[in-house]
Amino acid sequence: MRSTVRLRILITCGVLVAAGVGGWQLLPSDEGRTDAIPVGTTDVVSSLDPAGAYDAGSWAIYSNIYQSLMSFKPGFTTPTPDAAEECKFVSDQLTTYRCTLRGDLVFSNGRKITAEDVKYSFDRILKIKAEVGPAPLFPTLKSVTADGLTVTFNLSGRDATFPLKLATGAGSIVDRERYPSDKLRTDNGVDASGPYLLKEYKPGESARLEPNPNYHGALTKVGGPVLIKYYKQSDDLAEAWKSGQVQVAHRDLPPAFVQGMTADGSVRLTEAESAEVRNINFNTRSGSVMSDAAVRRAVAAVLDRPEITTNIYKGTVEPLYSLIPQGFLGHSTSFYDRYPAPDAAKAKKILKDADVETPVAFTFGYRQGPTYKAETEEIKKQLEKTGLFKVNLVEADWPSLQKGYTSGAYDVYTVGWVPDFPDSDNFTGPLVGTGNSLANNYSSKVVDRLITETQQYSERARAVRDFKAIQEEIAKDVPLLPLWQKKDYVLSTESVGGSQYLSDGTGVWRLWELNWI
Repeated sequence: MRSTVRLRILITCGVLVAAGVGGWQLLPSDEGRTDAIPVGTTDVVSSLDPAGAYDAGSWAIYSNIYQSLMSFKPGFTTPTPDAAEECKFVSDQLTTYRCTLRGDLVFSNGRKITAEDVKYSFDRILKIKAEVGPAPLFPTLKSVTADGLTVTFNLSGRDATFPLKLATGAGSIVDRERYPSDKLRTDNGVDASGPYLLKEYKPGESARLEPNPNYHGALTKVGGPVLIKYYKQSDDLAEAWKSGQVQVAHRDLPPAFVQGMTADGSVRLTEAESAEVRNINFNTRSGSVMSDAAVRRAVAAVLDRPEITTNIYKGTVEPLYSLIPQGFLGHSTSFYDRYPAPDAAKAKKILKDADVETPVAFTFGYRQGPTYKAETEEIKKQLEKTGLFKVNLVEADWPSLQKGYTSGAYDVYTVGWVPDFPDSDNFTGPLVGTGNSLANNYSSKVVDRLITETQQYSERARAVRDFKAIQEEIAKDVPLLPLWQKKDYVLSTESVGGSQYLSDGTGVWRLWELNWI
């Protein structure tokens, strides 16, 4: 009899402000096998420079090779000191946040880390302001000052979520002597202080990580070497698993493969509640047909999510009807309330009342891959069968898709979103705030005001009303259309332990939890 081992992890939001002393010297794992654990993924690393990427694939490796002032422990939603000894808001105003660095930190090249390096790391993010960089995550960061081992962040307004942002890939500390102040580093080199050293990197192919003997921080123990293998398609990852090329597979396996997956004593399948979502995004720039809110609302009125989640994703994802996913504070069903079922007649009336000629023709960009292709073709079929739309599909690899949507090349595009930190704020400002990371040109004074309101509460439950109000505005304006929320699956052999801790929804990829058994 074959059985499946499954672990379900519930993602919740807790108190955000953390202070205290923490951190330990990293110790090696127990003696045993010393060869690298091969881990397969379809994630894409856009850049090894933290100032140049704001995507899950890049930040996954950042959490292993770079160090931030704060970090998340498995299962916790409150950040804890990592490179810092202590971090805290200076006053109840939540506008000044101060951290004291550990005194024993060194970069992989041997240079001692000071507060100046921390200041430099944040200053260059805001200065470079890369098109697909993390600058949109820090709209309230006004300035950073450094003095010895003390770094102070001065904010333009109250921001209770700031400590969480420091624990993300955007908070990665870089060597000010090795990273240019006004442009990205492009030599694929890394000078950092995380739990792992990047020993070898082949873009798009592999990354070999080895434990950093000079790491000092929140972790007390780490597994052995890890070899990350990057695959272009989910089918490629599945084949690599079947052929034994990888011992761990995570993000993303084909839905049909996961659905049919069973396990015997040599296979472990971990299923966790995930906050990964996928949205249909609209280019609201002048000149795009989607600059007309009526056209966006008409698309929302037609979309049949269950058809996609059941037939394309085989139940490995769930329909999503809100900006903020299930399991997060303030989650609502704002889109379901306005568009409870596919309604072509309603869409037709919306367009007619707005004097929009039909069929409305537009370009639809999506990421290369068989599952994404099937998803997008299903959306195209749903829209075109109404006679109201004519959809031109454009398939692109991830770097090309990013370049395309940031430049306004598509009217519509689908992008997945993995939260950077476990708070509902990560689904508001970065996705629908002015200057958001989706580069869709959407801007709403009402939404921006509400986002600011949500950030002022250290007691996050007090922000629920504002989060729901944001979602009502987004369901009305439709700058994006929530599509689905995903379950997270990690597959590993019986030879590898710790895979159940690899991912827990905080945006951290815990390769150090893996070990040979």
